[in-house]
Amino acid sequence: MKPAEWLVKFGGALERGDINAAAGMFEPEGFWRDLVSFTWNLKTCEGRAEIKAMLAAALAGAQPRNFVLKDAEGWFTFDTALGRGIGHLRLRGKHCWTLLTTLQELKGFEEKRDTGLAAPAREPYVVIVGGGQGGIALAARLKRLNVPAIVVEQNERAGDSWRKRYKSLCLHDPVWYDHMPYLPFPEHWPVFSPKDRMGDWLEMYAKVMGLDYWTSTPCIKAGFDQEKQLWEVNVVRNGQPLTLRPTHLVLATGMSGFPSMPRISGAEKFEGTIEHSSTHKGGEAWKGKHCVVLGSGTSAHDICQDLVERGAAQVTMIQRAPTIVAKSETLMDLAWGPLYSEQALARGISTEIADLTVASIPFRVLPQLQQPIYKTIRERDAELYAGLEKVGFQYTFGEDGSGIHALYLRRGAGYYIETGAAKMLIDGAIRLRSGVTIDWINERTVHLSDGNELPADLVVCATGYGSMNQWAASLISGEVANRVGRVWGLGSDTRQDPGPWVGELRNMWKPTQQPNLWFHGGNLMQSRHYSLYLALQLKARMESLPVSVYYLEPVHHLS
Repeated sequence: MKPAEWLVKFGGALERGDINAAAGMFEPEGFWRDLVSFTWNLKTCEGRAEIKAMLAAALAGAQPRNFVLKDAEGWFTFDTALGRGIGHLRLRGKHCWTLLTTLQELKGFEEKRDTGLAAPAREPYVVIVGGGQGGIALAARLKRLNVPAIVVEQNERAGDSWRKRYKSLCLHDPVWYDHMPYLPFPEHWPVFSPKDRMGDWLEMYAKVMGLDYWTSTPCIKAGFDQEKQLWEVNVVRNGQPLTLRPTHLVLATGMSGFPSMPRISGAEKFEGTIEHSSTHKGGEAWKGKHCVVLGSGTSAHDICQDLVERGAAQVTMIQRAPTIVAKSETLMDLAWGPLYSEQALARGISTEIADLTVASIPFRVLPQLQQPIYKTIRERDAELYAGLEKVGFQYTFGEDGSGIHALYLRRGAGYYIETGAAKMLIDGAIRLRSGVTIDWINERTVHLSDGNELPADLVVCATGYGSMNQWAASLISGEVANRVGRVWGLGSDTRQDPGPWVGELRNMWKPTQQPNLWFHGGNLMQSRHYSLYLALQLKARMESLPVSVYYLEPVHHLS
């Protein structure tokens, strides 16, 4: 069956309310991923039974119609009672394998051109806590939708969350993957953005987009008034306490919680410096010194490389668990390049189409599509992996061989994109102790679990972060954090991503078990793409549109 024919039959079944016929047009184990258009949620239905259940609850309210195929690649447009959408279809024979439906705009509430006039002062409908790329992207979307929103950021300047990291930090994703909404990077921008330029871009962006962005404004506490259905958000602005009363609160504090700092026996006696990677400023101060870095993810590799380049006398990486490693240029060829590159743009693949293409892959299917890519990576870069193996580095391609992207969605850590540190490990410039950890610390040495001892002036713990709901516990309450549950992860039942399977990232960009509380974060691509769906959900509520959320995910894990 051709896509155009399938869409006509599918649209007809939906318009006459024939749920059985519509579900029967999918493979028995087919997928329908909906981003807000039918479910007012981010929801992937797996199999005909789940599709029937969703349609039974959501079809009458959605009232879908006007399904029109736009090209041979399976892209189509459609209308609902309240909005307009874009979708994507993959057929195998006469049945649908994967269907994506996304809400792109609300009828009568389309994005507007900025008038250039100062908006009248009014209580914000939304307060966004956190002014990194996530908070800024969402605020820009809300500005275009005329939703009053204030971003509160504890740092002195927009972009400081980048500027204040270690000096060698740069993006490991290519520039075409990292654009902000509405305003892409200029064509001459570096492929991999240095942190300070990224910070300056975000600061410029917040200004030119006219965002209500409050710097040096820490959020102290927030509480929800159940009776009034309003938040009370206590901040400090210009040195004075201030209470904001928005309807909705968005925690845009990244994709993680607080730094995970291990407790190491004897640390209080150490005469050198012990710090988490989040506070490490760079290698200049450690020339001629002995440095130990605990961890083997991205930050650990970057910091080790920087310390070597800045002249440290000895740099040792302590690897506790296997790490995925892949060359940046290989990922560009095989993973990013087909969608996010100059070549992709030349083939007519815009950033928007690239984002939607990624979104069209159900998370259940992603690993099996990534496994052949990483098999090719292993073969192409066999020399790299042989070198790592020779020095004892424990590399992996994930528990199921699905690589970096699947691991990132499951736990957000445990990988490194090679930009020089792996070669330093192979060459011996970075020393390696693998399969061990630090047992205790003396005044100037660290003792490892294998009985060895290392001299140390600096110990950097590149040991990751907790769950994002730690911010909810700190800013709101432990009760609310437990009500919401774990943030991030898919329930893949792999390391640090316990089951059961939930099919979408936990609590991200969608309604939570705490009314009017939202989480927004992730990398630049996710901040750009998913900010649209969060903004549309908030706009619909502000305009009192008939929003009916299908399937609020139950909580399986508290943190």
